[in-house]
Amino acid sequence: MTKKLNKLIEKATKAYKNAYAPYSKFNVGAAILDEHDSIHVGCNVENAAYPSGSCAEEQAIGNMIVNGGKIIKDIVVIGKSDMLITPCGACRQRIREFCDKDTLIHICDVDKGYLKSFNLKELLAYSFGPDNL
Repeated sequence: MTKKLNKLIEKATKAYKNAYAPYSKFNVGAAILDEHDSIHVGCNVENAAYPSGSCAEEQAIGNMIVNGGKIIKDIVVIGKSDMLITPCGACRQRIREFCDKDTLIHICDVDKGYLKSFNLKELLAYSFGPDNL
């Protein structure tokens, strides 16, 4: 595993620990590396008025944009489950908006560590994006 990926996992894990998930008890953290090699993090934030919460990936993308990033080079998503914690459908589309053909989505578990990497085509085949307009 590269130093870059280890750093993203470390940052996503910290975000995971800060998630606000009192209802589902399902924390998720995310860390993005942008085209400037800056790291942006996010965690899921639930709300008693479902579906007013937000996903970790959504938060990380927002932080990237606020800080001047435009392209997701790599993203780590981390949670704790017996299954892979992959981005939801809405977040796959959000990632699509800001990724390029080389972007990797790395899936991790807080207990098991790194599990698997995907490119966006694997997670969102035949996607619709800016180039379709």
